Amino acid sequence: MIISIASGKGGTGKTTVATNLAFSLNKVIQFLDCDVEEPDAHIFLKPKIESRKTVSIPVPRVDEAKCNFCGKCAEVCAYNAIAVVKPVGRSKNEAGIGKEKSSTTETKPHKELKGKVLIFPELCHGCGGCKLLCPEEAINEVDKDIGMIEFGESKNIQFIHGKLNIGEALSPPLIRAVKDYINPTRTVIIDVPPGTSCPVIEAVKGSDYCILVTEPTPFGLNDLVLAVEVLKKLKIPFGVVINRADIGDEKVDQYCQDSNIPVLMRIPFDKEIAVAYSKGIPIVEVKPKYIREFEKLFEKVKENGG
Repeated sequence: MIISIASGKGGTGKTTVATNLAFSLNKVIQFLDCDVEEPDAHIFLKPKIESRKTVSIPVPRVDEAKCNFCGKCAEVCAYNAIAVVKPVGRSKNEAGIGKEKSSTTETKPHKELKGKVLIFPELCHGCGGCKLLCPEEAINEVDKDIGMIEFGESKNIQFIHGKLNIGEALSPPLIRAVKDYINPTRTVIIDVPPGTSCPVIEAVKGSDYCILVTEPTPFGLNDLVLAVEVLKKLKIPFGVVINRADIGDEKVDQYCQDSNIPVLMRIPFDKEIAVAYSKGIPIVEVKPKYIREFEKLFEKVKENGG
């Protein structure tokens, strides 16, 4: 079973729920941290990293000796990663030829402006469409490193996470690379990036169930509604965990009740939990009674979507 842990906004306790769930289940677990821009599950799981792999995507390189600057590559690129500056030559009139010349001025010969293909690797998604459709076969591809994947073990939990290189704008290719290592023979827990944009969709798709972690605040409710709409579009079953459940207001509860969304678990605002979190210590270590609570959470997940 593949369970993704997501949240409409950051800071709700998504990684807290994901890591404590992994520690609580008496099962063979695989944990994938797909929050590749800011992975932090390793702070709690403390895996022993055993290997690393560099991840790259193919980006185009143009042989301008073959290129006729037709612009087809720029036309097919959905991400505006290619711009073609076509060759320019002036007409006789533009160059001053054929016009009446003054006695003191001569028209100098005008050189034709050569064409140029501009590649923006930061915008390239590595789809290969430009190479495939280039009529002159003037495009080949070179690898561009975007990050790395690290593999390890933590208390019999198989741990995998991605780390996006600083300055890289696109995380979905790295998230896909991490998910390529999903082991269907294990119970898989995926820590998803916060929000509702492309990285979130890439991380949650293919999940059997998604746990949405929220907080009882206006911001928590606003972003929960957005996340719910995404999961409905993806047709992935989901339920809600309310963290810091005894602060804020009742509007999240009311929304879940009105929308027929199951509330799977409530975690109270607890100073002891907060102090342990700040030290990278899981809830289930400082309060072992929560092991049973997370086991109940898993049982509800199986009932609702498994």
